[in-house]
Amino acid sequence: MAKIFVEKSKTICGFSQPLTTLYLIVQGRVKVQCPGNSYQIDSGDVAGICEICSDIHFLTYTALEDTTLMTYPVNSLEALEDLMQKRPNIAKLFLLSLFRQFGAMMEQASVSEVNSAELYRRLRTDCELYAGLCDKYKLPSRIPAEVEEIPPCVEDSCDEWLGKYYVALRRVYMGADSDVLLQEQGLSLGMLRKGSLDINKNYRILEAQAQYRAQIISCYFSQSGNDMFDAMTKLYYRLSQEGQDTDELYESISQMLRLTEEYDIPDETQARPRAEAFRRKEDALAHPEAAQGTGDGSDTDILNLLEGSLDTILDFAGLAGDKEASFREHVALYRATRDKNSTNDECSRLRRILTEEFYLLYSEVFERSLSVPGLPLPVRMFLYFGYVDENLAGEDNSVALYRLAGYMSDPGLNGVYTFYDWLLAVYDGKKNPSRSELDEDYDDFINQQKKKNNLTASQVAALENDRMAKVRYELENLFPVANKVTFGRVTTFCPLFTAENMLKSPRDSFITPDKIGSALSMLKKIDFSAFFRETIDYEMSQAMNREPMHVEYLPDIILMPNAGVRGSLWQEIEGRRRSSPSRMILPIFYLDNLETAVIRMTGEFRWEMCKRIQGGRWNDVSEPSLTSEYFDYLQFYRKNTELSKDAKEKLQNSLTRAKNSFREMFVRDYITWILYESSGSSRLNKVARRILFLYCPLPASMDKSLEQNPMFSELMNRQRILATQRLQKLGILRQKLVSGKMAVPDCLEQEIAFAKRMPETGSESL
Repeated sequence: MAKIFVEKSKTICGFSQPLTTLYLIVQGRVKVQCPGNSYQIDSGDVAGICEICSDIHFLTYTALEDTTLMTYPVNSLEALEDLMQKRPNIAKLFLLSLFRQFGAMMEQASVSEVNSAELYRRLRTDCELYAGLCDKYKLPSRIPAEVEEIPPCVEDSCDEWLGKYYVALRRVYMGADSDVLLQEQGLSLGMLRKGSLDINKNYRILEAQAQYRAQIISCYFSQSGNDMFDAMTKLYYRLSQEGQDTDELYESISQMLRLTEEYDIPDETQARPRAEAFRRKEDALAHPEAAQGTGDGSDTDILNLLEGSLDTILDFAGLAGDKEASFREHVALYRATRDKNSTNDECSRLRRILTEEFYLLYSEVFERSLSVPGLPLPVRMFLYFGYVDENLAGEDNSVALYRLAGYMSDPGLNGVYTFYDWLLAVYDGKKNPSRSELDEDYDDFINQQKKKNNLTASQVAALENDRMAKVRYELENLFPVANKVTFGRVTTFCPLFTAENMLKSPRDSFITPDKIGSALSMLKKIDFSAFFRETIDYEMSQAMNREPMHVEYLPDIILMPNAGVRGSLWQEIEGRRRSSPSRMILPIFYLDNLETAVIRMTGEFRWEMCKRIQGGRWNDVSEPSLTSEYFDYLQFYRKNTELSKDAKEKLQNSLTRAKNSFREMFVRDYITWILYESSGSSRLNKVARRILFLYCPLPASMDKSLEQNPMFSELMNRQRILATQRLQKLGILRQKLVSGKMAVPDCLEQEIAFAKRMPETGSESL
C-alpha cells in the first residue's frame, strides 16, 4: 500500500491494461470512460473495483484534477480476499464504491437506450423526408443501401430489480448494522464478485448500444462519402438553387451537423470538415452576391471562398454516388502525383480515367446549370477553365481564375465564345452543333441513325427539336477532340486545370475578345479578303445582273477550357451553307503567340474553303484556284524551270518537315507571307509568292511600300489590270442603274468598296 499523486488529465489506468492495482481516491475527482459516455467518482471511491473479475481493465480512468490515490496491489481474487482479511474495514469502502458505480452505469445504460432509439427514429424520419422530396421533384433517390440493414433499436438493459437491489444494499452497508455483515468475509467477497459480473454485463450492453449508434452514424457520415449527409446536402443545394422551399430539409441537415458535436465520429469520414464546408456553402446560398464573385476581395478571402471547390462542384453536379466517389478518389491520386506529366503507364492510365470522368462531370454540370440562375464561382470556373480543385490549380492561379470568372465578357463579342457560352448558344438555337471528327454534322447523324433503322419517324422528329440532344452531340464530338488538340501535348493531356500546365500567368495568357479582335485586325490589314466569300444577292439579282458580290463572314472562335499551345480550324463553314462563319478553336489560356495562331488558323481556313468551293476539282489545275495551283506547284516542283537547284532542295526539306502534307506546306508559306513577305522581306520562292499574291492579295494601301520592290512590281501590275477590269464592270452596272433611275443597291456599293481595296487602279472616280 502506497500513496501516489496523479496530475490533472493524466490517465490512471486504461482500457485493455492488465488489472494489477486498485486505487482508492483520497482527494480529487476521476472520470470513468465507458462505451458511449462517462461518469465521475471522487473521494472514497475505488478505481478498478468494478473489474475485479476481469484480468484487464475494460474502463478508462482519467484524473479530472490533481488527484491523490492510495494503491492496493491486487492481481487476483485470492489477493483481494487476503487484503480484506488483513484490513476488514477496507471491504466496506470497496463495496460502497462498487454499489455507487453500478448505479452510475445503470443511469448511463438508460440514457444510452434512449439515445439509440432517438437516433434510429431520426434516421427513419430523414429517410422518409428525403424519399418524399425526391418523389415530389422527380429526382433519383440516393439513400445508402446500408440504411435498410439497420434494425429497430432492441431494448436490452439490465433488469430493473438489479438497480433497486444495489441501491438497497448501499443503504444497508451505510447503516449501523453493516458491521455484522462485514464480519462475514465470504459475504463481502461474494458481493464484490457478483457486482463486478453485473457491471461487466452492463458494460456489454453499453458497448452493443454504442456500436449500434456507430452503425447509424456511419449511414450519415461514411468514409466513402456516399452517405445520408451527402444525399441530403446535395438535394438541399439543388432545391435551393431552383428556389424551392427547403426549411424542413435544412432543419434535418442542422440536426446532422449536431451529430459531429455529440458523437466521436472517425476522422476518416471527414465529418467535421464536411460540416464546415456545408456551413460555408449555406452562407454562400444565403448571400449569392458573394458567391457569384465580383473579382474584389483579398487573396485570403478568395482562397477561403474557394476552399473545398471539388466538393462544391460535385455537390452541384449531383453525380451518382459511385461515380462521384471514383472521381474524388482519382483527383486525390492525381493531386498526390509528383510529376503529373509523367509518361509512365500508371500516370498515363490515371490521366485517361480522369479525362473520361471529367467529360461526364462537365455534361452533368452543364445540364444542371440550365435550371440554376446563379452559379457558384467554383462551378463557373470549372465550366470556363476546367478548374476542379484549389490545390491542383495552386493558390495564385486559383485567385486569378476567380477574378477572371467574375468578369467574363459578353459571349459572341468579336465572334469569341467560351466553350460554356458556346454550348449555351447551341442550346438556345443560336448556333448549330459542329461537325464531328468524321465530318458528320447533327443532321447527318440523325439521317444515319434513320437509315440504320435505329430511330423511328417520331424519334427523328423529336431529335431534330431536342435542344439538349444537340448539346450532347457537341459534348461528345467537339469537346474531347478539340480540347486535346488545343492543349497541344497529346501524350500528357488531362483536362483538369493544374499549376504544372500554366507556363504563363493566367492574366497574361487569358484570351479575351479584344485580343482576338486585335489579332484579326492585324491580319486583315495585310490579307483583307481572307474572310470574304463570293455570293449572289438573289433579292437584287435582277438589278445586279446576277453579278457575284463579296461578303465578309468573320470566324466564330471557341475557347476550350484548358491551357494550351495550339489553335486550329475546326470547320470552314456551318453545315453546308457557304455563307456562314467558320469555326476555330483555341485554348482559353494560350501559352504561345496569339497573332501567329490567328494567322495559322486563317491559312488553314483559306485552304479548306477553297477545297470546299472547288469540290472534287480542288486539285485540278485546268480550273485555276489556290489549292489546284499550289498542289500542282508542289507535285511537280522538280520539273519547274522557274525554281533553282537550291530552291528545290529547300522545298524538298520543307516537305519532309511537313510530313508531305500539302496543306501544312501552304499554311507555313501563308504565315511567311503575312509576317515577312508583306513587309518586303524575301522568304518565299517566286512560284509560291506568285500564288499567294494572286489568291491572298495585299491591299491597295500597301502599294507604295512595295512598288519599289522588283519582286512585286510585275505581280502588282497584273493585279492592277484585273482590279481595274473589275471596277470598270461594276461602274458600268452602277451607271446603268442610275441612268434607268433605279436605286443603287447597298451590296453594289459595298462590292465597289471591296474592289477598291485591291492594288491601286486609278479609278477613284467610281
